[in-house]
Amino acid sequence: MASPIIDFLLTRNSVPIPELKEPAPSDADIATMIAAASRVPDHGRLEPWRFILYRGEARVEIGKKLAALAAQREGPLPEGRHNQELARFSRAPLVIGVVSSPKENSKIPQWEMFLSGGMAAMNLMISANALGYGTNMISNWYSDVPEGRAILGLAPHERVVGFVHIGSYQGPAPERPRPDPARLYADYAGPWVG
Repeated sequence: MASPIIDFLLTRNSVPIPELKEPAPSDADIATMIAAASRVPDHGRLEPWRFILYRGEARVEIGKKLAALAAQREGPLPEGRHNQELARFSRAPLVIGVVSSPKENSKIPQWEMFLSGGMAAMNLMISANALGYGTNMISNWYSDVPEGRAILGLAPHERVVGFVHIGSYQGPAPERPRPDPARLYADYAGPWVG
């Protein structure tokens, strides 16, 4: 049975970040994307994720702080690397940080909460794509260090699920090799014996 939703999912691609251009999503589109992103499995209704919008001049300021942090950690940066850090959040007109913000719960493990955040990130990307925008999600080095997470507005207990770069894009996104689905599943064959 044909389905436009399946056709859409089977052709979803990430757009190279430098090719994401203005116009950025409107506030109404952003609200729609966040609403769709929040409709994911969430055991215990904990809402163990949140979203941070990086847009406008804030993207440039973050780049300056990340460049300074990189230089502090590594020493003087070559010009190309310095410029790369400056542009981290200003290459696309909108970046939405998907943040894992786990809650204390004796019954629900934190890894499950993190996975819920991953599903929220995917729903965010799919909804942006459905509204006609290109997307690309990355994390990068600054996600793995406390100082980087602090610059980006995360609390000490929070972790980055991903930074979804969003913008307008003309034409089909480049295709990349995909796994053969037939190799990815099998019928259950009994308990695992190591």
